Amino acid sequence: MGYQARKSIDNNDLKSSASSSSKWKISDAFAKAEAEIVLEISDEEKSALISKIEQLLKKHDATLIAHYYTDPEIQALAEKSGGCVADSLEMARFGRDTSSQTLVVAGVRFMGETAKILSPHKKVLMVDINATCSLDLGCPSDDFSNFCDQYPDRTVVVYANTSAKVKARADWVVTSSIGLEIVKYLHEKGEKIIWGPDRHLGRYIAKETGADMVLWQGDCIVHDEFKASGLALYREKYPNAKVLVHPESPERVVKQADIIGSTSQLIAAAKKLTTKQLIVATDQGIFYKMQQAVPEKELLIAPTAGNSATCKSCAMCPWMGMNTLTKLSSVLEHGENEIFIEENIRQEAKKSLDRMLAFADNTKINIRASGDLSQDHTLFANIGPA
Repeated sequence: MGYQARKSIDNNDLKSSASSSSKWKISDAFAKAEAEIVLEISDEEKSALISKIEQLLKKHDATLIAHYYTDPEIQALAEKSGGCVADSLEMARFGRDTSSQTLVVAGVRFMGETAKILSPHKKVLMVDINATCSLDLGCPSDDFSNFCDQYPDRTVVVYANTSAKVKARADWVVTSSIGLEIVKYLHEKGEKIIWGPDRHLGRYIAKETGADMVLWQGDCIVHDEFKASGLALYREKYPNAKVLVHPESPERVVKQADIIGSTSQLIAAAKKLTTKQLIVATDQGIFYKMQQAVPEKELLIAPTAGNSATCKSCAMCPWMGMNTLTKLSSVLEHGENEIFIEENIRQEAKKSLDRMLAFADNTKINIRASGDLSQDHTLFANIGPA
């Protein structure tokens, strides 16, 4: 039992993905994202731009939906304008349930696609249509489908950080807040699993559940850079701090965690813990909402480099950084960057999403953040100490 690595890829390749071509795409997209120059604007110009965006949102009956990892100013604007700051699934569900007919997604492309899957009759616009994700890029739909065809007796479970086409190939879509419970359920039914694309999260779930899982070898460039050696030194420097880790991180980092959980679960955990210092291993964009929850606590980003090492992402997703106030204003003015999905693909992808939502409803597992962190204790209840 336990997990298996994808046979066509060397298990020692720490940057493995679908193929050499997809590795190149990730590197190329990363370089382009890093190369983007964000011009500094004055506080006066920024204030005027925010006011303009608020007016445009009202004019176009549009709702701004932002991910936890985007710029704090965009998150604040989403909250102020009646929008949403959340993880990718809750962004999509909020968009589905709001009366607005135009959704503006501040995040990366798969988040816009997920919103469109659940809201096919609404216009879904991306702040930057080229903002992507290494997990999505590293799992091309054709390659992943061929991979699945090698294991026809297995149930296909994919992480939300995938394209609409990959979701359409899957039997289940899961988020990090419910993936463990769903795999445990499938394992208890005697089902063997194909998991994609995040190998670290897949390895963690396989270890926790004992499920027989074949893993696609993808990773998040942000979480993959957290270093166990650097974290160990940080724990020595801050001996009273608790360590909060997203399970997309490498195994040796996860092993040092006091709490393992999704973005919503980590925020809820920060609220519940009594320690005054928290070391956090996820994109530091989460600090905006986490600091709101625990203003009295000191938040420390986990090291992304050990001795004599350098970081690439430095705990900040470059694609999330492509979401800016200037681009948001332009999208609202011109109606550009709209998401389109072929209807047959959308319908198939929706089936795998609906299975997860039905499972959450039937088992009463809360995967939705209410916005009131004091009420979100159940998000934390399903994740224990490492």
